[in-house]
Amino acid sequence: MSKGIISSVTASALFAVMYFYTSLLTPLSGEEVFGWRMLLTLPCVTLFMLVSRDFSLAIGLLRRIREKPLLLLGAIGTSSLMGVQLWLFLWAPLHGRSLEVSLGYFLLPLTMVLTGRLVYGERLSYLQTVAVCCAMVGVGHELYQHGSFAWETLLVASGYPLYFVLRRKCRTDHLGGLWVDMCLMMPVALAFVLAGPASGSDLQEHPALYWLIPGLGMISALALISYVLASRLLAFSLFGLLSYVEPVLLVGVALLLGESIGPDQWFTYLPIWLAVVVLILEGFKHLLRQRRRSV
Repeated sequence: MSKGIISSVTASALFAVMYFYTSLLTPLSGEEVFGWRMLLTLPCVTLFMLVSRDFSLAIGLLRRIREKPLLLLGAIGTSSLMGVQLWLFLWAPLHGRSLEVSLGYFLLPLTMVLTGRLVYGERLSYLQTVAVCCAMVGVGHELYQHGSFAWETLLVASGYPLYFVLRRKCRTDHLGGLWVDMCLMMPVALAFVLAGPASGSDLQEHPALYWLIPGLGMISALALISYVLASRLLAFSLFGLLSYVEPVLLVGVALLLGESIGPDQWFTYLPIWLAVVVLILEGFKHLLRQRRRSV
């Protein structure tokens, strides 16, 4: 279990490092950073799947798509949903929108809980209900203050549940599905890279990009591999609990980059953070229950 915990925390730390790392990639735009990340990460993921013998999942999915071409539309849908999220993750730090994206990641566990209830008929536990009520206080305050959430927050909090629901519907919720999603992103990623200044003379004006860009691919690949390893080594409940480390680190990065939480935002953030704490308590309660059963 310790290896799984280390892998999970390492993944969260690397994703946070990547969040900050984008600020070093001047003059690249968010689109270019996204393009380079995809182009450099896919070969690493492919190598990992070959070594771990998971590439058969990708081959199986490609055979299914050949037999049922309509499945390709589903794959394009999941690839598009994931691509937008990966782009937003790299775009936000470059445009001073890190806190808005971080809030979306804090809301994500709650929207996932609600998605399970509404789409799959899963029952909410008492603590999950309390967490949802706490989050609704923060949501209500934000709506009262500004009339709506920032689009970045809404995109993260609602986009990922749609992605996971569609993946389950298409039966592509495995590493093979992720690999196909990344392959379908390649044309857009390549277009972003070729259209950007880093493909021309600006590389000569910013020679540090020659090693910073490969560094981005290395960090991205290590983060993804650590995340996959953690998902295999840990119980699902503990894996879910440790996922809360990432948004905490993202807030830290946002503050490090010079963003700040305004006085009128605290009544939005605090109830949502309290909801996350409640979900963490429920996760620990579930872990203790499992441990007692195994004794």
